Amino acid sequence: MRKVIGIIALVLAGSLCAMAQTTSNMDRIEVCKQNYHALFGGEALTGQGTDPEMMDILQKFIFGEVFQTGDLTLKQREMITCITLATMQTLPQLKAHAGAALNVGVTPEELREVMYLTAPFIGFPKMLNAVGAVNEVFKERGISLPLEKQGTVTEETRHAAGKAVQDKLYPGGIASVMEGLPGDMGKDVERFLTDYFFGETYSRGALDLPTRELLGYCVLATLEAESQLHSHYHGNIHVGNSPETLTAAVIQCLPYIGFPAAIKTLRIIKEEYAKPVLAENNLVRLSKITVDPAQLDAYNAFLKEEIEASMRLEPGVLTLYATAEQDAPHRVSILEIYADCAAYESHLQTPHFRKYKQGTLSMVKELELVDVNPLIPGLKIK
Repeated sequence: MRKVIGIIALVLAGSLCAMAQTTSNMDRIEVCKQNYHALFGGEALTGQGTDPEMMDILQKFIFGEVFQTGDLTLKQREMITCITLATMQTLPQLKAHAGAALNVGVTPEELREVMYLTAPFIGFPKMLNAVGAVNEVFKERGISLPLEKQGTVTEETRHAAGKAVQDKLYPGGIASVMEGLPGDMGKDVERFLTDYFFGETYSRGALDLPTRELLGYCVLATLEAESQLHSHYHGNIHVGNSPETLTAAVIQCLPYIGFPAAIKTLRIIKEEYAKPVLAENNLVRLSKITVDPAQLDAYNAFLKEEIEASMRLEPGVLTLYATAEQDAPHRVSILEIYADCAAYESHLQTPHFRKYKQGTLSMVKELELVDVNPLIPGLKIK
C-alpha cells in the first residue's frame, strides 16, 4: 500500500504532525521555494509584508509539505486548488492560483472547464463569480475571450450522452434516488441529473472524465457532502482513479478547507476502501497455458506488458495473477478476476489485450480456460 494511504491512519489517530513524506526543515524550505517559484514566478519566505510570520508558516506547510504528499503533478494540484477556492468563493486567492495554474501548464480551456464544473455542485451564481475572477486573469494575460467552445452534445444527444457517463460512473444505477417526491417530480430531478449534470457538463471537452470526477470529489470534500462523498468514491474508482490519488487530492485540499472537513472525507475514503469487494457478479477463472519453451522469454514479456496495462487502465479487472510451475516454467497459470462479465468482454477488446493475443499466437501451444467459484467470496487479495 502506498505511503499516502498510511496518512489516513495517522490523521485519524490524532498524529497530525506526521506527513506522508517526512523531510528535514532544510528540505521543506528548499521544496517550498522551488514550488512557489514555479507557480508564481516570485520568491517565497521573503519575510516581507504585514504578516511575514504567518506567510512563513503557510508557505512552508502548503508548498513544502502538502505539495510533496502523493503522486500528483503540479498541474493537478493547481486545478484542485482552483476548484476548491472557487467552491469556497475566495476569489482573491482564486485569481492568484488561476495565474499559477497557467504557469504550470493548465490551458485556458482546461481552467475554464474547472470553473464550469462547479455549477452543478454550488449553483450558477457562484460559478459565474468564479468565472469572472478567472476571466480577469485571462484578460491580464492577453488571452482572447470567449474561448473555444467545448460542448459535445446537442438537444437530441444530451440524454444518451449523460446516461452513458452515468452508467460508467454508477453501474448499478441511481434512478431511484428521488423516488417518492410529491407530485412525482423526482423524475424531473433525475432527468436533470442525467441530461444536465452528466450529459451537458461531464461530456464537455478539455478535461477527461477521470479528471472531472476527481475534481468533483474535491468540491464535495469542500462542501462536506457526506452522502455524495460515499457514492462519488466509487464513481472515481470506476473511471480509474485510485484510492491513493483520491487521498492525495483531499490532502491537497486540506490547507484550504481545514482539518475537520478533510478528516471527514478521509474517514469516508478509509471506510469505502476497507469494504470487501462485492463478489456476487465477479467472473473468476483460471487460464492454464502451455508455452513453446523456445519462445518463453518473449511470451513472458508480452504477458507482463499486458497484465500491467490491464491492472493500471481497467477498473473492471480486479486481479490478474500469473504463475509458472517451478519444474516446468513453460506451464503458466493465471488467476483472473473481473468485476463482471461486461468487464471481461470489455477487457477482450482493449488494445493491450489484442496486442498480447496476436503477439503470442505462435507461442501458445495449449490453452485451457476453467471457470471457478471462490470459496471465500469477496476476500481481498492483499
